[in-house]
Amino acid sequence: MKVRHRLVRVLSPTYIIGAVTLVLSPDERQILLLRQPPGRAWSLPAGLLNRREKPVVGAAREVREETGLPVQPEQLTPMNPNAVVHYLGGWVDMVFTTRVATDVPLEIDPAEVIEARWFDVDAMPKLTRATAGLIGRYGYGPQAGDRADAP
Repeated sequence: MKVRHRLVRVLSPTYIIGAVTLVLSPDERQILLLRQPPGRAWSLPAGLLNRREKPVVGAAREVREETGLPVQPEQLTPMNPNAVVHYLGGWVDMVFTTRVATDVPLEIDPAEVIEARWFDVDAMPKLTRATAGLIGRYGYGPQAGDRADAP
């Protein structure tokens, strides 16, 4: 059994695991986006998980670190599908959503974020390729409906 387990670990692909959160207004008409270095396009609050960190905990941590919003893990809902595998990049994003009032002050971490702003879901700015593809899976953004598996 140990040999089989070791073979599976050696021969299986390795992925980096991240957590991403779609932060929406309570009426779901606005989405919180971040501009991060180099700052040409907008993305979502996201980051890599720490060793042995639960994805929902990592997602809440990243939202707090990057935006200052006091989001707790129990306020996050897993999206369906919850895991998005980026085949070419070798990473998996665990995707969550939460609702936050748009009048809650944002306190960005200038080491990671240039700007954070709320946008109408029907009038988003230029998004990173990964962000556009990811939110398109859930029916948001310029790629919404482009995929056969979109809701």
